[in-house]
Amino acid sequence: MRRLIIIFLPILLLASCQRDITSEDLLKINGYWEIEKVILPNGENKDYTINETNDYFEIKNNEGFRNKVIAQLNGKYLENGLSEKIKVEFNESQILLHYATPYAKWTEEVIEVSDEKLVLKNQENIEYHYKKPIPFSLK
Repeated sequence: MRRLIIIFLPILLLASCQRDITSEDLLKINGYWEIEKVILPNGENKDYTINETNDYFEIKNNEGFRNKVIAQLNGKYLENGLSEKIKVEFNESQILLHYATPYAKWTEEVIEVSDEKLVLKNQENIEYHYKKPIPFSLK
């Protein structure tokens, strides 16, 4: 019995330290995000050291969109004109982002969101880790 307590106590402590993502946290998604790495279901990491595009999220009242954007030398972003509609669903302890384009529909779960980090997980258990891009300008 003592062995079980020693094994499960750290697991319980870690689980109790995790906090649920709130609707206020969801507002932190708004803005520009740069893909940092992707974790595949088999645990393999794919790091992205240089990105030509970033993702721009805008969510209000549980609806919004995501655009792919390209950073310009003047510090501004150029949109590609393609937008993915987003509807937010609060499902028990999950926040789900339902995307739709004229060509496809899919869902991602918000695993973590802060001012500097965003982690989304899709239906194929692929995790996308984002960071805030560092703005630059040659002006």
